[in-house]
Amino acid sequence: MNEKNITVMNGGLGLLIGLAMLGGGIWGIIADQILIACLLLVLGSTWLAGLFIVEPNGSKVLLLFGRYVGTVKQAGFHWANPFLTKRNLSLRVRTLNSGTLKVNDLTGNPIEIGMVVVWQVTDTYAASFEVDAYEDYVTLQSETALRHSSSSYPYDAADHVVSLRQNADEVSVAIRDELQSKLGIAGIKVIETKIAHLAYAPEIAGVMLRRQQASAVISARQMIVDGAVGMVEMALQRIESEGVIEMDDERKAAMVSNLMVVLCSESGVHPVVNTGTLYS
Repeated sequence: MNEKNITVMNGGLGLLIGLAMLGGGIWGIIADQILIACLLLVLGSTWLAGLFIVEPNGSKVLLLFGRYVGTVKQAGFHWANPFLTKRNLSLRVRTLNSGTLKVNDLTGNPIEIGMVVVWQVTDTYAASFEVDAYEDYVTLQSETALRHSSSSYPYDAADHVVSLRQNADEVSVAIRDELQSKLGIAGIKVIETKIAHLAYAPEIAGVMLRRQQASAVISARQMIVDGAVGMVEMALQRIESEGVIEMDDERKAAMVSNLMVVLCSESGVHPVVNTGTLYS
């Protein structure tokens, strides 16, 4: 079965009918019509038991002796068959914080990860009868999807490789799609998932931090060397093309060595002034 939206009697009208029955019962007592009075009092009390209220973004799932009748989603004061069982089911947007989970990433490194899931019930029948305790179902499936996705990506990786740290938004979308495939059976829509916490596990955090620092230093030094080589090449080409000075291979090598030291040095360079001739 699918969700069935139904319209029931206005609660104000139902209240008036119930009060009228009770009033008739009181009149019967006064008029010494005990049988009629008892019947009207019982009917009036039973009738009033059918009154209920639906809050905004709320709903009532109606059951008649175990059979699904329909769902009332219209906010307001209503009346329905007093023998119906009326279950509250919220349609509001909800937020689930998965907490911090300890898992292994694709490369086997232990990491800590947590996410926030924004979800909403869209099918009251499925949420009520397709799964047992749909809120617990959301919590369990969210944790399962997070663990599975975390183990499918490395914590950090080189360029063009999807990783948890560098591609958090892309990974969040993948988690949302996987989670939606699981929660759709329960009539739940996953609005958004977001990685809220990501870190290496404490036992390897120090080692991985040093590794990241070393990688950053290597990358920076590589950029510096590439830039220095380009600058030296440009300087030699301009000197030769403009005829500033003629140099043999030995002098070119010395110039290249000096320029590379100046450009790649991490500290300030102190020049030495040669007051002799060019070759002394």
